[in-house]
Amino acid sequence: MPKKIIPILAFVLILTSEFPAFSQQKFPFEVEIEAFQKQDSINYPPKNSILFVGSSSFKKWIDIQDYFPGFKIINRGFGGSSLPDVIRYAPKIIVPYLPSQVFIYCGENDFAGGINTNADTVFNRFTRLHGLIRSALPKTEIIFISMKPSVSRLKYLAEMQRANEMIKRFQKKHAHSKYIDVYSKMILSDGSPMPDIFLNDQII
Repeated sequence: MPKKIIPILAFVLILTSEFPAFSQQKFPFEVEIEAFQKQDSINYPPKNSILFVGSSSFKKWIDIQDYFPGFKIINRGFGGSSLPDVIRYAPKIIVPYLPSQVFIYCGENDFAGGINTNADTVFNRFTRLHGLIRSALPKTEIIFISMKPSVSRLKYLAEMQRANEMIKRFQKKHAHSKYIDVYSKMILSDGSPMPDIFLNDQII
């Protein structure tokens, strides 16, 4: 081994042993996913449940089970998530549950957190997620809840609407797939978001 390589290797070994964060970095939201898995290890949800997965609008819906008495609900919303995050963790928090229905609420954070993210970007990410779920769960109903018009994200609304329409058309073409429109129910006659239905952050 060349002598110049030895000090470099020694430095790397010291760095990774002294600072484990460098060698054990986690993906975003991995701690939340691990918490879900720990919860599952204690009380695993029955198959054919109804699964809600996506961003903070689901995460903060803590009394969701109360809205659907008689149905077993699994809430796997994790705050701030975007579609790539849901894709990454689908093998852990979607597929294993064998749900009868999957409700997806995600996409807004893709616009807010991405660089040059447009409707096509979000649409392509959703179709990738749809394909992943469909290949693993061919009979599960995949339901996309439209992105909503948030007061604090006015500059993204045009592209959000375009992405919603693209996903709506896609869902109509595929079996066991549905689209739920909430966007049109949350705007005023002039097309602006209703200001009094959001929390203080004007997002949720």
